[in-house]
Amino acid sequence: MPGSNPGFGYSLFALIMIHSFEKNQKTQPCSARSPPQSTTTHRRSLQPVKDTREKQVQLWKELILEYCKTHKIFFIDLEHDFPLFSNNAIERSLSHEAREAFLSALVAEGRAEWMDKSRRKCLVLWHRIQDWADIILRFATDNGFEDSVMTIEELRTGVESRGTELHGMDRTVLMRALKLLENKGKLAIFKGASTDDEGVKFSI
Repeated sequence: MPGSNPGFGYSLFALIMIHSFEKNQKTQPCSARSPPQSTTTHRRSLQPVKDTREKQVQLWKELILEYCKTHKIFFIDLEHDFPLFSNNAIERSLSHEAREAFLSALVAEGRAEWMDKSRRKCLVLWHRIQDWADIILRFATDNGFEDSVMTIEELRTGVESRGTELHGMDRTVLMRALKLLENKGKLAIFKGASTDDEGVKFSI
């Protein structure tokens, strides 16, 4: 259990949560990853001391980005349970205030975006849009697609992208990265009869 030192206690709390949930990630489906809420769960809030709070926020920013990258999570909904923010096994859970503050800190750094004015849903950019664009270019170059046509779904879920960070990528983030590359003249996005037919023509 966390000790009396607030900074150490919060770090230990976060690391215990990650360790506990990591053991279950490979055996549980996505819908089962959120632990049941306990009526005795202790809510942990922001640290009152400025220096300690800044360290706390920095720790959680790193944890959120790493956790989302590891599990390819693009959105966090504060109206629903999120494994990193609560752990029934140790009866600890972050308060809504703390969750929003940590995500807002990521937003301030350009590593996340609020999807609504009420700040309930947040897009986490564990890679910035420019970084995603660079990944797409490397993928195209490494696979000899410099002058090829691919559908959006082939980029996201096709055989060619298996084993890469593009596989399973959120479509909204992918389209933003592709639009950035189109503006730079690296590809052209074309529409199809349906979303499955939409694609790109690389010009690298």
